Amino acid sequence: MALVPVAEALARILEQAKPLGIETVPLTESHGRVLAKDLMALRTQPPADVSAMDGYAVRAADVASVPSTLAIVGEVAAGRPVVSAIGPGQAARIFTGGVVPAGADTIVIQEHTERSGDRVIVKTAAAAGKHIRRAGIDFRTGDPLLTRGRRLTGRDVTLAAAANHAVLPVCRRPRVAMFATGDELVMPGQEPGPGQIVYSNGYAIMALARAEGAEIIDLGVVPDRMDETMAALHRARETKADVLVTTGGASVGEYDLMHRAFTADGIALSFWKIALRPGRPLMHGRTGDMHALGLPGNPVSAFVCAFLFLVPLLRVLTGRAEVEHRIESLPVGCNLPANDERADYLRATINRSPAGQEVVTPWPVQDSSLMQVLAKADCLLIRPPKAPPARAGDLCPVLKLPL
Repeated sequence: MALVPVAEALARILEQAKPLGIETVPLTESHGRVLAKDLMALRTQPPADVSAMDGYAVRAADVASVPSTLAIVGEVAAGRPVVSAIGPGQAARIFTGGVVPAGADTIVIQEHTERSGDRVIVKTAAAAGKHIRRAGIDFRTGDPLLTRGRRLTGRDVTLAAAANHAVLPVCRRPRVAMFATGDELVMPGQEPGPGQIVYSNGYAIMALARAEGAEIIDLGVVPDRMDETMAALHRARETKADVLVTTGGASVGEYDLMHRAFTADGIALSFWKIALRPGRPLMHGRTGDMHALGLPGNPVSAFVCAFLFLVPLLRVLTGRAEVEHRIESLPVGCNLPANDERADYLRATINRSPAGQEVVTPWPVQDSSLMQVLAKADCLLIRPPKAPPARAGDLCPVLKLPL
């Protein structure tokens, strides 16, 4: 099977993906979820003209010439609009958020007044409309507020609450079942035996998936035996996962069983092996409604493939409007050689030049087993297939990694 270009591999993964079902959640559970329908305002905010300051509600005509002495006819606080109207020569003590009484058309802040019993002396003139928040200045009933496909921030949730939404329609969270394969793997905290290593790559992948709103079903580590691998695939089906992610066993060695296991389990592969470094042995397939991604076992390869392919897939399933990663162009901080037929995603860091410009520099060693380099990198510098040599200062495409 020929190596599939990165863009084509992503297109095949997303080709049959679609948002999952809609569910309704309370505001307290909506942060980070993806809005499934456009959201309209259920009320007008503010519902009436209100004061933006503590002071006195007056008629602008009565304070055009100062000092001016006015009779205080009442008090208005937020939620207590007790003064019915303001007539000539009258004022109402008013607090921030209080409804402006009929007849009043401006607010004199208290710092510009002096009170004496039931009268107030206004020392500074106030033009009509001063310090008044007009009804509907924020939004009105029926106004569109948030669009479908938006991942809700805390600010969005506040807006929805102010618009009188107690619950919000969101896309269902994807369920991601995951297991690793390898006789050499032991869990963190255990003492590795001869030839064994500590299992690590799944934790970064699970973190990426959780950051995209997925629920994780961790099926652990599976030995390099066909019966154990098939049993793990069966367990993944029983969880009713939307996505199955495996790590390891995706290459062509005698103990690399995932290709055979996927095929034997009825997972129809859309590709196996892509023109990517790191991450050549990547598989994708589907069985029923479940997507299956077979990631490489090397930690860096697994992370890069999950970042490039699993994250966009989850964004489609969660209904996100923005699916693909945003690629930026930054000057490179060193000379780079010409590239071969595979796209290179180099672990790199971004620093500031003396002039304050962002400059990207790849780490000198790019081995796919180096987790310390991956942890220190804050971006991936992309070298397309057959890219010519680049000199320091040339612009190169860059994907910034999540914090």
